[in-house]
Amino acid sequence: MEQGSTRGRTTERSAPATHGDGAVRVPGQARPYDAPGEHTHGEDPAPGLAPRTVRRHSVRGQILEALRTALVGGELVPGEVYSAPALGERFGVSATPVREAMQQLATEGAVEVVPNRGFRVTERTPRELAELAEVRALIEVPVMLRLARTVPAERWDALRPLAEATATAAARGDRAHYAEADRAFHRAVLALAGNEQLLLVADDLHRRSQWPLMSAPATRHGVLVADAAEHTALLDALAAQDLAVVSSLVREHFTGAQD
Repeated sequence: MEQGSTRGRTTERSAPATHGDGAVRVPGQARPYDAPGEHTHGEDPAPGLAPRTVRRHSVRGQILEALRTALVGGELVPGEVYSAPALGERFGVSATPVREAMQQLATEGAVEVVPNRGFRVTERTPRELAELAEVRALIEVPVMLRLARTVPAERWDALRPLAEATATAAARGDRAHYAEADRAFHRAVLALAGNEQLLLVADDLHRRSQWPLMSAPATRHGVLVADAAEHTALLDALAAQDLAVVSSLVREHFTGAQD
């Protein structure tokens, strides 16, 4: 992750954006989804963000997911301030859905509001990651131990393609897609408990644990590969009803995710 940004500086340099059909838009062209009265006042798109497709339907949801992906991938830098109009220009939408998405991220603790300027990406500490890992273990270890005792082996075999998806993303060194595949795998495992509230809480904690640290380099390729391998090992232990290995793997998996 690039760490040369100046804290508190609003990011407004030029970068290509996308139409709703995925085509790269040249800065200065009319934006496809402007709402009446929404303008960027000449601000340029935020730099460093890879082009993404934003469809007309569920624009706010699309923007929210794109911002979350950029956050996990390190494209949104901790300590940097981003304005909604500039990000809207980047995505080829008005500032309104960007502002709404950023407000959601603020409630999740990913960003903080900077009055009259935009949103600053939260700078997190190793202690926060350790606390998240501890809470995740307190919630998920007992659930997985119960599932290991009650779920037949063939149900775990059905989840192996999800584990393989994390391995594929890890092999490519694709942190953003790895984060998505990692959450999908853990959701599928916990879904077998049949508790929707558990899924909501666990997914929120998981997502927050994936946000990058200001002082940390990009996740090393070897760490991603090792993390992905633990998914297959966990399925093996769950199918074998090896409770000691299940407990150890889950705790180590959460702790290792901080590296």
